[in-house]
Amino acid sequence: MYVKVAICLTFAILLLISCSIYVGTIDAKSYFFPLQPPPLRLSLCATDRPLRVYMYDLPRKFNAGMMDRGTSQVAAPATVENFPPWPKTSGLKRQHSVEYWLMASLLYDEEEGSEAIRVSDPEMADAFFVPFFSSLSFNKHGHVKTDAEADADRQLQVELLEFLRQSKYYQRSGGRDHVIPMTHPNAFRFLRQELNASILIVVDFGRYPRNMSSLSKDVVAPYVHVVDSFTDDDPLDPYESRTTLLFFRGNTVRKDEGKIRVKLANMLAGNDDVHYENSVRTPKSFKMSTKGMRLSKFCLHPAGDTPSSCRLFDAIVSHCVPVIVSDKIELPYEDEIDYTEFSIFFSMKEALEPGYLIDQLRRFPKDRWINMWMRLKNVSPHYEFQYPPKKEDAVNMLWRQVKHKLPGVRLAVHRSRRLKVPDWWRQKR
Repeated sequence: MYVKVAICLTFAILLLISCSIYVGTIDAKSYFFPLQPPPLRLSLCATDRPLRVYMYDLPRKFNAGMMDRGTSQVAAPATVENFPPWPKTSGLKRQHSVEYWLMASLLYDEEEGSEAIRVSDPEMADAFFVPFFSSLSFNKHGHVKTDAEADADRQLQVELLEFLRQSKYYQRSGGRDHVIPMTHPNAFRFLRQELNASILIVVDFGRYPRNMSSLSKDVVAPYVHVVDSFTDDDPLDPYESRTTLLFFRGNTVRKDEGKIRVKLANMLAGNDDVHYENSVRTPKSFKMSTKGMRLSKFCLHPAGDTPSSCRLFDAIVSHCVPVIVSDKIELPYEDEIDYTEFSIFFSMKEALEPGYLIDQLRRFPKDRWINMWMRLKNVSPHYEFQYPPKKEDAVNMLWRQVKHKLPGVRLAVHRSRRLKVPDWWRQKR
């Protein structure tokens, strides 16, 4: 009798296990081989899936609240329902608004064509986005010459730093997998050095020391263009339809390498086919620059207070071949785009050689210029910031650049976990 009972129990147990395996409640491999290693996690760059980004839920005062005083003290984070549109009357502030468009892209709930998607679980994230509008904070507070306003900018930076240092995910990587936009040269100027391990979104490295920011870990973004895009540029003869050879309109009194602007103004004066005008950017000035660039074959881009300026990207969306005079400029997406296909580069020494620059442009072959013009029309969508975002636009290009940085981030994180002494690579040898 006991034998029959034992046989029945054994049969029942085997039947239960078989059914569990069939319906998937038991992993047969782990049940019978409990020491099997977990599946290998593929590198993000070995997959085609979008970048998974966790965005911190910061109070509105750190981002959208700066655009609407009525909500600046609201503790709740911005959502897709209450996120304000970028104001059309923002003037030059628009050129530093990359932070706004990156945040907007994560609020937009649509995967198709997106290089990055927002995840609600930080454990699932490849990277962490910090939605602090540091450039807008400087434009809003830092330009006002009062101690109270300067303190407002500083206080936001202090509070953000305290918040990040309390985050276990920031602590886990030392901030290396955190993405922080700082496109204004003076953004986060008080405590910038405290975030030097993170992936910074910058427009150039003009005001960043080498031990803080570099091409190896940071992402170079385009300025957001302020002139209207040339969407119907289809003349029968594009070369002849542009009657001005070389165009420049902007502030000629600049610091650092930007001092070259005054020298170029003197050198280029008296040439009938050159328009070189000192101007302060206003809504009326934007319209005049739009018209001037569309009527010009070449648009001059000399260095300003820093190696780059918005003017380069205004030229690109105007399909005006950029003439770049800046020895220390770095360019967006340069691992994907060859700028020599649609731009001309002169060193500062070459540009200051009397007659050299203008002579080279006058002798530039028409067929080669047309090829550059066609290439400009092809690449210009990569410099468009918009909402909703579109495939291959500026925001998606930037998220792809962040994705390219992550293998280096993981290398640094993994090495830091096992090093018992200061990193010997950083020591003098």
